[in-house]
This record gives sequence, C-alpha cells and structure tokens, in this order.
Amino acid sequence: MCDETVYDELGVPTVVNAAGTKTRIGGSRIRAEAMEAMAEAAESFVRLSDLQAAASDRIAAVTGAEAGYVTNGASGALLLGTAACIAGTDPGTMARLPDTEDVPSEVVMPRTHRTGYDHAIRSAGASIVDIGTNDRHLGTGARDVEPWEYADAIGDETVAVAHVYKDYGSPTLSEVCSIAHDHDVPVIVDAAAEIPPVSNLEWFTEQGADLVAFSGGKAIRGPQTTGILAGRQDLLESVAMQHLDMHAAPEVWDPPARLFDADAVEGVPEQGIGRSLKVGKEELVGLLRALDLFIEEDHEAKRARWREQADRISASLGEVEALATRTAEGAKSVAPTVVVDVDEDSADVSTVELVSALRQSEPRVFVGADQLPDQRFTVNPMCLTDEEADYVVAQIAEQLHGAGTDTGDGVPRRA
Repeated sequence: MCDETVYDELGVPTVVNAAGTKTRIGGSRIRAEAMEAMAEAAESFVRLSDLQAAASDRIAAVTGAEAGYVTNGASGALLLGTAACIAGTDPGTMARLPDTEDVPSEVVMPRTHRTGYDHAIRSAGASIVDIGTNDRHLGTGARDVEPWEYADAIGDETVAVAHVYKDYGSPTLSEVCSIAHDHDVPVIVDAAAEIPPVSNLEWFTEQGADLVAFSGGKAIRGPQTTGILAGRQDLLESVAMQHLDMHAAPEVWDPPARLFDADAVEGVPEQGIGRSLKVGKEELVGLLRALDLFIEEDHEAKRARWREQADRISASLGEVEALATRTAEGAKSVAPTVVVDVDEDSADVSTVELVSALRQSEPRVFVGADQLPDQRFTVNPMCLTDEEADYVVAQIAEQLHGAGTDTGDGVPRRA
C-alpha cells in the first residue's frame, strides 16, 4: 500500500487503523504543520516555565477556563490535577506525594466511572471513594448514581470529585458540579476523547468543571505524548509547581508570574510527583500549533467526509455474507462508527478468530474489539484514507470467508 517505511527498516509491522484514535496503535496522524513547528522548536532553547505560561494563555483563550497547561497525555493531566487538589500550594505536601498520610486525599467517583485510567488518580496518592451501583445495567430501573450519593460521600477528607464524561451518564455534569461546589470541592473531568466538536473545549468549563483533561494526540492531531489540562488558576498553579524542573537556587528562582505567584509559596518546591511526566519544548510547540489548526478546521466538512466513508464501508460490508451492518452516531460522538454484527452460524470463523486474523494480516488491520462477546466489532473512519478503507473491507471479507465468491474487486459477496 506504500513505499518502505522506517518501521520496515526496524522490522515492525505497520497497522491500518480502523479502530479510531487508540493510544496502543499510535493515536492519530500528527499534523505536518505540527511536525514542522516541532522541528523549528528543536533549534533553540527556552525556559520551559515561560513556554508553559504562554501555553496557559492560549489554552485559557480557547477553553474559557482561567488557565491551562500542557501535560504528558490526558492520563498525565489527571494525575497532575489530582496532585494539585491534594497538595494545593504547600511545598511540604508536594514533596511527600504520593504519601498522603495525615493529608486529606479522598476522591469521590461513581462506581460506573471507574476504569483502568483511574490509576492516574490513585498514582497521585488519592484513595477513591466509590458511590452508586451497577443496577441500571441489570434492568431494575435504577440509575447508576443518584445526586444525594455525591453529597453523602463528600466529607472532611474529600479533595475532589472525579467524573468520566459520557453523554449517556446521569446525573448531568452540571448537577455534579453544583453539588460538589456546595461543599467547596473541585470536579476533575476526564474528557480525553470528547472532541470534536470544537465547542466541547468550552462546554465542560461552562458546566462548572474545575479541571478538564483532553488528549492532544487524538482528534487535535498533536504529538501523541501530549495532553491539555484546563481549569482554575489556583489548581493550575499547583500543577506547574509539581511538574516543572524546580531545581534552582532560591536567590535566583524567578518563575513567570503568569504561571504562578512565587511570593505566595513558602520556599522553592522540590522536584514534584509530575517530574516523571516531562513535556519537551518540541511537544509543547507542536501541540499549540495543532490546537490552532484544529480550531480553524471546517469540522462540518470533515464530519461529512467521515459519514460518507462510514456509509460506504457499511454498504460494502453489508454485502458480505454473514455480516450485518449499521452506522452509529451518539449525541456527542466524535465520529460515526460502523457497527458490524457477525452471524457465526454462516461465517467460516468466529468473531474473535476474524479480528485476530485481521491483526495478523500484512499490513495489520485493527478494528474496534470492545464487543467481541456479542459477536460484534466496529470500524471507525477517523484515521482511514479511502485506499485504507477499501483494504479493510477486502481483508474482512477475505478473512471471514477465504476465497469466497469473488466479484472482481477482491470482496466476496452474498450469493
């Protein structure tokens, strides 16, 4: 499908990404303009605190938040945001994290919001207090969590409420923020993959969120290693203190006032818990350039293209024996997704065998595999070229039926 690449030279098989902006297969394609900005940034030195201060201004302008910060991925943003909620601007607490003995460090979180990503919250030294039930999934008519459960769980040890945004969740984010703020507790939102639309950059802050984490390497198409944290000025000040290289003699320590007020801190903070989550000047500049381009894009045109490609993939796969397809699109979904159901009684392989075989093809094909027990997989058009989309369809048909009934384009059709 293409000329030899650096991955070929390394002996690493390439992937055709029909799964969406998944970190495990490289996120998305970084913008060429972002790469150019990164190369230019590599030619000079700057003080990282100055660059983060400039980034804060830019992020604040596009999110409507008081301040912003460039992090090492959205997961890094969650860790740093939690550390800020625990330590505030106390250098002693910062130095001891993740040891939180005798320090308030509880984070209230609905049980149905818990995922492997909450490891980032726990890594800061927080302990998560579960609320709610799974009863909605059992068909009892109950919701995942009731508003009163938030208020009931918040106590003297609570430093934050954590919220993983999905448009079908309840209660609403604005309700959650209102309850938390009644108890003077901030709300941290994981919105890593919740853009586009561009309006979502501001939407979470408008609902009352105190800290919002976005991925920089998904739809924004910045460096895969970057994330954005937007929110309250005081919390972002703490983030900066715990993230930046603070190894400096007190006599000459002079961080930019736009980032935080050094006079309000008792001493120079030591290397904080975020020091391992370094973001280089190149990634910072690349993300800011990608963010500008993301905002300037014609998102209606891009969404129309995704929809056209999804419909074309759906129609082609719908012609393949043993497959039934539909195009799904949620209220705030990033891109339309092709849902493919496999009739295993008619197919030559099981759904698991099919998806596994796709991952062994050359080049490999990754489809969405979250619903394999339901004999279902998904195809996401976000990271596919038209040529790659055709290849995905052909490979699915070939792996499902072998030679099948060939109509001349390599795709077995229904009889």
